[in-house]
Amino acid sequence: ETGGFTEFVPLNFVHTEAPMYKHQLHEGIQQGGSGNDVLLTHAIARIMFNNSIDNIQMSWVKEGQKMSQLLLMWGANDFGGTLMNESISTSAGSEHGQLIRPKEIRRMAREIGRIPAERNTQYKILKKFEAGDESEEGLDKITDYSQFGSYAELIKINEFRYKNPREK
Repeated sequence: ETGGFTEFVPLNFVHTEAPMYKHQLHEGIQQGGSGNDVLLTHAIARIMFNNSIDNIQMSWVKEGQKMSQLLLMWGANDFGGTLMNESISTSAGSEHGQLIRPKEIRRMAREIGRIPAERNTQYKILKKFEAGDESEEGLDKITDYSQFGSYAELIKINEFRYKNPREK
């Protein structure tokens, strides 16, 4: 259906609360890449996948807002999603948040001279947000995020907790 891969997403290792790092479950586990490593990974991905994968997505949840803006200038062309109650990176120790409103993503893109656009899963552009288009839609209007649940609620559920297979 897609004709191949639609995007490549280089993900840096968030180590802070990752059990394999925190408890040194394997020898030689490191903290993840430096800022320079992350920038170079995205830039090299753009060069290497030039004719085969059109879209390089970065993870604002792992890298934060300012680094994400840099990544858009170093090879990435996709900011990723707004995400609701993101828990994977958060549970590993990422400190960059669980949600960004669409209007904030558009603001960050404009700050670096990009024209923000909304796309679907197949990377078809649904809407371009030209300069001056500050409309609020859908997720921008939500005031009660509790409907999405919370990370605090999620971590109370033992069913989803990591269980070290070496411990009984």
